[in-house]
Amino acid sequence: MTITNLGSGTDLPPASGKRVLLIGASRGLGLALAQEWAQDGRQITATVRGSGRTQLHDLADTHAGGIEIDTVDITEPEQVTALHTRLAGRMFDLLFVNAGVANQPEGTVAETSTDEFNRVMVTNALSPLRVIEALQDLVEPTGTIGVMSSGQGSVANNVRGGHEVYRGSKAALNTFMRSYAARHDGEHRTLVLMAPGWVRTDLGGSGAPLGIDDSIPNVVKTLDSLQGRPGLHYVDYLGRTVAW
Repeated sequence: MTITNLGSGTDLPPASGKRVLLIGASRGLGLALAQEWAQDGRQITATVRGSGRTQLHDLADTHAGGIEIDTVDITEPEQVTALHTRLAGRMFDLLFVNAGVANQPEGTVAETSTDEFNRVMVTNALSPLRVIEALQDLVEPTGTIGVMSSGQGSVANNVRGGHEVYRGSKAALNTFMRSYAARHDGEHRTLVLMAPGWVRTDLGGSGAPLGIDDSIPNVVKTLDSLQGRPGLHYVDYLGRTVAW
């Protein structure tokens, strides 16, 4: 298997990756990404959904000046537009959209209510692309746009079934990013669908084989390694290509 590359080569220098816009960082993998980047000395603008205090605020207190917190619910288009207005005139080396919910209760597609199906699809597939479309002009021409996908979004690797609605939402996300990449063919940005592995978080559950410290530092290394490589890459946390 090879990495899908829908872009052309460039002699422009890649963006440094020092200025990060992280969407969804109040807990779990998003919070861990903010911590990893903050420890690396990067300048981070990270978002939470509500107005209450979160673990991200505690993290920001320990990295004075390194983490700026903004607010957005990505399922509300007007909030995404407002975020763009607040950030207008600023540029980032990396935009990373971290979004994911599982359907409750777990079950087959046929057993899932329409409202719950819509909630998962809107959060996991539709909203990340709306964010990217709205904020893409804030990313350097040779910067990176990344989205938190999942290995469960792979159609080819789905040989056991299970987690049907979640799988479908991530497969939809991957397809939408393929379409986005096709529409932007020839641009110099790196586009990444990241499969972080099955990680012990509120979403991943206590039985997941990976800890956050196993996944997130490698997610950051992989994103860094793809800087300056235009086109769309569907990879896991160790940089391995994931089958579509």
